[in-house]
Amino acid sequence: MMGGGGEGFGPHLMMDLRECNEEKLRDYHHIFNILDKLPEMIGMTKITQPYVFPYSGLVPEDKGITGTVIIAESHISIHTFQVKDYCFVDIFSCKEFDVDFASNYIARAFESRKFDKFVVQRGKDFAKARISELCETICS
Repeated sequence: MMGGGGEGFGPHLMMDLRECNEEKLRDYHHIFNILDKLPEMIGMTKITQPYVFPYSGLVPEDKGITGTVIIAESHISIHTFQVKDYCFVDIFSCKEFDVDFASNYIARAFESRKFDKFVVQRGKDFAKARISELCETICS
């Protein structure tokens, strides 16, 4: 299934992954590699290297890894919570992409036993002609 009906700006895939492999959730290099390789795998154009950092805040059980990569089409982000075996992933794009492939890849990458997948078409009132023009300009 592609990102949706092609209405508006583009698809936003959001995933809530549960019962993940804790080792994968706390592996900085694993998160970096996903963000580094996924854009090309789904036909996107990476314009920055992934920015990934460990997080350990005021609530000890919220520690994990946060990362993002800026793509010409928008962004991909990952937020892990290793103590809670939980992970949030977003892929937002002005370009259609295979959300089933992306969600299956992500679920396997974190060895998630349960996950929810949400796909929303963003910017439903965004001028369609302008979208094509923007994506062609950005991606060229």
